[in-house]
Amino acid sequence: MAHFIDTRASLINDALEGLVAASGGRLARLSGDPGIRVVLRAKIDPAKVAVVSGGGSGHEPAHAGFVGLGMLSAAVCGDVFASPSVDAVLAGILAVTGPAGCLLVVKNYAGDRLNFGLAAERARALGHKVETVMVSDDIALPKSKQPRGIAGTLFVHKVAGHAAEAGAPLENVAALARRAAASAKSLGIAVSTCTIPGAPRSARLGEGQAELGLGIHGEPGVERITLPPASDLARMMADRLSGTVAGDRFALIVNNLGSASALEMQILTRAVLATELGKRVHLLIGPAPLMTALDMHGASLSIRPLDDDLEAALTEPVPLPAWPGAIRVVPPVCRPLPDGLTEETFTPSHDAVTAGRIAAVAHALIAVEERLNALDAKVGDGDAGTTFAGAARAVLADLDRLPQADAPALSRALAERIGRAVGGSSGVLGSIFFAAAAAALAEGAAWPGALDQGVARVQSYGGAKLGDRTLLDALVPGIEALKSRGLVAAAQAARAGAEATARMDRAGAGRSSYLAAADLAGVQDPGAVGVAEAFAALAGS
Repeated sequence: MAHFIDTRASLINDALEGLVAASGGRLARLSGDPGIRVVLRAKIDPAKVAVVSGGGSGHEPAHAGFVGLGMLSAAVCGDVFASPSVDAVLAGILAVTGPAGCLLVVKNYAGDRLNFGLAAERARALGHKVETVMVSDDIALPKSKQPRGIAGTLFVHKVAGHAAEAGAPLENVAALARRAAASAKSLGIAVSTCTIPGAPRSARLGEGQAELGLGIHGEPGVERITLPPASDLARMMADRLSGTVAGDRFALIVNNLGSASALEMQILTRAVLATELGKRVHLLIGPAPLMTALDMHGASLSIRPLDDDLEAALTEPVPLPAWPGAIRVVPPVCRPLPDGLTEETFTPSHDAVTAGRIAAVAHALIAVEERLNALDAKVGDGDAGTTFAGAARAVLADLDRLPQADAPALSRALAERIGRAVGGSSGVLGSIFFAAAAAALAEGAAWPGALDQGVARVQSYGGAKLGDRTLLDALVPGIEALKSRGLVAAAQAARAGAEATARMDRAGAGRSSYLAAADLAGVQDPGAVGVAEAFAALAGS
């Protein structure tokens, strides 16, 4: 897998230089030894407790992304998924620790415990006041004597940083941090492993599988499951977390482990907040990438009970781009649609032949959803099948309420349903097609002639024509054949038109128009295939 790097050997140093360069002077880094990778605040107040954390790299924005006022004083960064050395940790402590002392926030991994622990001992031997707090929030292994420290560490960073910034003494900062760490609980889920830059991806999960309770270094999860719908997954994870915490007021971190899309994270957040545990969440942090595992496609949930002190610490704003802030959860606001979106009221009527044909076309388009998406993934944006199927489902859902026996009204109703159900240009063009056909039917045209008028209007507004490698390459010949030879001939003509698009080396419209001839070669246009399937369903109904 390709990555934007120079060399694997300089990967972490290069990344930290980029982080500091983009900070506007807010951050600095230690120099002089490439093996010591410490990011620190550009301005240090020695009269306040320093809060230092860190660990292996690959979890960005943690840990260096949380260096700044109100959070960390410094972050010590190791190689990818490897603890920094004792010397590196000691350098971080010495660089930021004054008379007020230092708190080390350590994730509970053997390497971090040893290296941060020995560095703390050496700093104490030099006369510095150093306290440590160990974070072990992972509940994946309930019988483990050494639970891992994962995204719940961020609660500790924020609480300790807030207390230190307020001028609290080291003993108080450490006590608050330990209280935050003791009650933080986390659980992760992923559908893919991560890829270490410069190394091939390890693929251990099949299609539709997920690992529950995996760590943040790509280590296998506690159990492999079939990925359920987001609502079921949220309930499963919330139930497991609920068994480890008590209280009626919680803070929740929804953490993107690297490459889950914003849409997925928003859906998961909604699902978690709808659970019994989620209903007790008062503060929400995220969804955001906070403690990642490189490009792992997954998410983790971290929860902890709230009291007034902890709530004040978590809600205090900090000037760090990587920190999304803590949002108080309130019921979602929904407002009615504005006036002006008038919807025509149709009187339902029934016609068995018409209903059968509509149902046949709708079921055919739903059946080829994945096939059309696969074609569109090669020459477009991968959603042609979903677009056709979405329109089909919307029409099917209203089938008994359609004016089946009134052709002009039926065509207007189809225009309205498709325009509402399908976004983008496809929905608009489909609505234009049936609206124009409805006008022609109202003037006495038969269905073939009315559909011809629909095509003319689509060409006028959409700008495509026959031969531009679009759905028109199946629709136009299909309608021409329908005029004189009937549905079977129309289906054959549409099929031939769709197949011909695979031999076209350029597209005159749509997303395929941005592709080179080599990318189009041998691939049928998905829209044309969808039209051919619709004609075939009509012919067989």
